[in-house]
Amino acid sequence: MSGQAAFASAKHLESHVSLALILTVVLQSAAALLWAGAAAERITQLERRTANQDAVTERLARLEEQMDQARASLNRIEERLSR
Repeated sequence: MSGQAAFASAKHLESHVSLALILTVVLQSAAALLWAGAAAERITQLERRTANQDAVTERLARLEEQMDQARASLNRIEERLSR
């Protein structure tokens, strides 16, 4: 009788272990999918910010060039005035 009880207990434990294992895998998979979705959203936001910064960077480069030209013009004017 003790052999049958041990077998029944092992069978019962095995079904609980299998259920726990399946539940753990399902929960870990769900967590991984949530993490991947959050990471994808962060990447999308960074790409949007980068696209906006490209336009600002280009405009800043143009303004720097205009400022250099204005300085050169101002230097020429100052040289003519000092003569």
